[in-house]
Amino acid sequence: MTAQIALENVQKHYGTFHALKDIDLAIPKGQFVALVGPSGCGKSTLLRSIAGLESISGGVLKIDGAVVNDLPPRKRDLAMVFQSYALYPHMSVQDNLTYALRLKRVPKAERAKQAEKVAAIIGLEDLLDRKPRELSGGQRQRVAMGRAIIREPKAFLFDEPLSNLDAALRVRMRKEVRALHDRIGATSVYVTHDQIEAMTMADHVVVLQAGVIEQQGAPMELYDRPANRFVAGFIGSPAMNFVPGVFAEDGTVRLEMPGAPEITVETPGRSGQAVIVGMRPEHLAIGEAAGSTIRAEIDAVEQTGSSCYLFTAGDPEVLITTDGTTAIKAGDRIELSIAPGQVHLFDPESGLALRG
Repeated sequence: MTAQIALENVQKHYGTFHALKDIDLAIPKGQFVALVGPSGCGKSTLLRSIAGLESISGGVLKIDGAVVNDLPPRKRDLAMVFQSYALYPHMSVQDNLTYALRLKRVPKAERAKQAEKVAAIIGLEDLLDRKPRELSGGQRQRVAMGRAIIREPKAFLFDEPLSNLDAALRVRMRKEVRALHDRIGATSVYVTHDQIEAMTMADHVVVLQAGVIEQQGAPMELYDRPANRFVAGFIGSPAMNFVPGVFAEDGTVRLEMPGAPEITVETPGRSGQAVIVGMRPEHLAIGEAAGSTIRAEIDAVEQTGSSCYLFTAGDPEVLITTDGTTAIKAGDRIELSIAPGQVHLFDPESGLALRG
């Protein structure tokens, strides 16, 4: 599949600070790509570099096959949506939507027609005469997206557009943004620090850390087969548990934590070789089952309603996710089981995943 946006060995320096390192990324037309990572990882710098708001220091950036390294933002035909709505408060929704068309001297009747069309797409057809102050936060964000849609750009670039919304509205807007993408069929590049947003909205997730792409792929590919400890800990909520261990002679792993016998793994290793064992909280089952059993004492319990988080005593602490109706309480002793196929192993020094 031909990439609509392609980055080849892209670099970005701010003086002596290397912000983007050897970025290789191909985004096909119509794909929804999420750039995700902690603060300072380079995701917004990467988005702004695609937009032309930042000049790259090296490598090649192409849009529709043409090199755009030195092309100014206005000539790249890309539309950005920021976390700040940046609406004109004295203008109506219709005038905010059509502002770019007015600058292009599009006739008034055509502007009105386009505004009605876009308002129907974003679900604001009855609010065209209102001012931004009369709208909710979610409606304002939809106006900001509509202003981008009306330009009919080659791609949409979203820079954490839902960060200013409350939790319930963010969940609803995630669905709306993805639905808009599917209706329009345009390419979308979406920056977020929230891995849940990335997992639920994107076709392709790019995980960055310190200016480097740690891993990219389909959301469940990153969840099921993380390339390294960083990705394993970042993708998934709650985060993966990490416990030090060592390979035994029979190929099993001995966990270095109280109450943990040797556990069966699918990845072989050398006897005596140190390893980091990763176990997702949702993959730990309470009670004996097929797999390896770990005995633990519960130190704390967090009820969230639909689920419950159990924290074990001792070091390292292990988090278990279970049903919200559990009667387990602090001080109880339990047995945990985990199937071999749900155990992840990582090299303690490089952090890279060990594969069977």
